[in-house]
Amino acid sequence: MLPSSRKPYTNATLARRQRWRGRVGLMLVACLSVLAGMTDAIGFMASGDFVSFMSGNTTRLAVAISAGDLGLTGRLVLLVTTFVVGNALGVLVSRFSKRHALPLLLCIGALLCAAALWPSTDTLPALLAAIIAMGMLNAAVEEVNGLPVGLTYVTGALSRFGRGLGRWLLGERRNGWRVQLIPWGGMFIGAVIGALLEQQMGLRALWVSGALAAALGVATLLIPRRWHLGFMPR
Repeated sequence: MLPSSRKPYTNATLARRQRWRGRVGLMLVACLSVLAGMTDAIGFMASGDFVSFMSGNTTRLAVAISAGDLGLTGRLVLLVTTFVVGNALGVLVSRFSKRHALPLLLCIGALLCAAALWPSTDTLPALLAAIIAMGMLNAAVEEVNGLPVGLTYVTGALSRFGRGLGRWLLGERRNGWRVQLIPWGGMFIGAVIGALLEQQMGLRALWVSGALAAALGVATLLIPRRWHLGFMPR
């Protein structure tokens, strides 16, 4: 079931508009999750490092520290820090662009295209550009009708889905938990596409990710401004 606002609506027109805003928001979440999954798979297959899955990089960091591998430890610290910086930059770009998604997604597309252009002999700069892009992507949508969503990570979505399933089994009927599968499904489909592209194009497959980011940015111009303000971080 689609998420609905926590505020009651007495006007049928407003309630219908709210449902449509939820549908559009979830479609955007699905598309952006495909972009995240595609980029993560390309980066992982090309470099062996995660681009958006910082839980995995954090676990690898802990293992590297315990093994005394200073080189890998430094690399993973850099990757995790870069992701945090990317998230901060995403909020800054969103705020300076008055919460328009187009400038944000164009910046993301430019970073991904720049990563695709980088020589394959040294993947670290390209990897850092892609990680910044994925950090920034999280600023594109933070919630839909009051329901929190994640674009570049799905552990939280699966956790919320599982808790919702548990409540449903207990007879509680709440809205919103089923739609948590949308970002998971989008990331899964995107990762499959990204893996297939990387096998054919290598790191240059990030061109496709960059083009998709730009196309989604243009597509957001079709979303009513008031709706989009509710999706992006304040």
